[in-house]
Amino acid sequence: MAKTKSKWVCQNCGYESASYLGKCPNCSQFASFVEEITTAVATSKDARPSNIIAETTVSKIADIKLDNQIRFKSNIEELDRVLGGGFVQGSLLLLAGDPGIGKSTLVLQTTKSICEIKLNDEKLKVLYVCAEESPTQVKLRAKRLDVSPDNLYLTNQTCIDEVINQIETIKPDFLIVDSIQSVFCANILSSTGSVSQIRECTNVLMRIAKQKNITTVIIGHVTKEGNIAGPKVLEHMVDCVINFEGDKYKQYRILRCIKNRFGAISEVGVFKMEDEGLVEISKPSEMLLENTHDAPGSAVVATLEGTRIFLHEIQALVGSTNYTNPRRVAVGVEYNRLLQILAVLEKKVGLNLSKQDVYVNVVGGIDIIEPSYDLALSLAIISSIRDIPIRKDCIIIGEVGLLGEIRFVGNIERRLKEASKLGFKKAIIPKISDKTRKKLLETIPNMEIKEVAKITDAIIQGLKQD
Repeated sequence: MAKTKSKWVCQNCGYESASYLGKCPNCSQFASFVEEITTAVATSKDARPSNIIAETTVSKIADIKLDNQIRFKSNIEELDRVLGGGFVQGSLLLLAGDPGIGKSTLVLQTTKSICEIKLNDEKLKVLYVCAEESPTQVKLRAKRLDVSPDNLYLTNQTCIDEVINQIETIKPDFLIVDSIQSVFCANILSSTGSVSQIRECTNVLMRIAKQKNITTVIIGHVTKEGNIAGPKVLEHMVDCVINFEGDKYKQYRILRCIKNRFGAISEVGVFKMEDEGLVEISKPSEMLLENTHDAPGSAVVATLEGTRIFLHEIQALVGSTNYTNPRRVAVGVEYNRLLQILAVLEKKVGLNLSKQDVYVNVVGGIDIIEPSYDLALSLAIISSIRDIPIRKDCIIIGEVGLLGEIRFVGNIERRLKEASKLGFKKAIIPKISDKTRKKLLETIPNMEIKEVAKITDAIIQGLKQD
């Protein structure tokens, strides 16, 4: 009989300790250790399911032949763009996001087109492990999404050993596990959703995906801090990590790839949540600027998301406060970046913001990552303070340095071309080279381009009444 022992595991990063620790030395989280019971000695039968252990062979890379259907598309263009052209056979993907963001809806919509793909004159079989729901509940969602293929199989098994038995019986080509936090391994005595359970179940699914050439998608939840629930090692085990971002109370969703062994990680996809499910947005800038207001505190910036240009409206509201410490609220932009910009405005522009509350919001509930929004955010704040609107057809691009200088950002030409297509007539950008300036005058002759070197110059150009 196997002996048992206990260990303390950090539920945030997976760090293991022989005794309880109040603070994790690896991730600095407090009160994150949970005691888990493990088997010290186990027989070969109990250690790992025997049907996932296969003989390994050694092959020359030149002798390995690639199938023409090694990658198959989901027919959802925004998803295929993020994946680098579609799903790769035998790959293991992790789809993470907040509860209610639409992860289950997306994978269920994906099965509709995957079940129509033929491999060796037979349609692909899809096994959906709905560990958090009953098959009846999934059927209700599938009916709403108009998904009812004959080769889609549902099971609500939560034990990984039973899931393996289902795989052996059905022999699917595509496997979905919803979610990895709800599946457990009988050999691990810790509770479902613990670090040990998540790591072991993912390891088993990884072996199955590689040995049986089954494309596997596992769904994972995220914590309140925005990290994938469970250990960070989960991201290292899978081939592709995709984050589903956005506010679940708003319509727009961003699908962002943060790891991809089979393609670039720079692409993003945009969706809109409707009654019939997730709808692709091929021209997101038009949707995000649909209700732009010509009012003080509003500025438009062109950002680069992967290889696509997005135009966002940044809104700022500045008002006096009655409290000792004024409030700083940032939605859609990094909080520390906002504090840095406010410090530059106080030092280089002379604004006194110590008695002012500052609220910043990116319209649409989408987060902006790159620093090209610094200048637009600065002008939106000053526009709110001075109560002077910025021209509605003015695009603002640039990074603000700590010395108040406006720093260059890449792909200026592509950003201005996209803005010109949407009717923008004026642009405030950093200083550019003579070659780039000449090219812009030739390709975008109808746009008035103002180059600025300092934050004070940008304020004059941005708030100037024409």
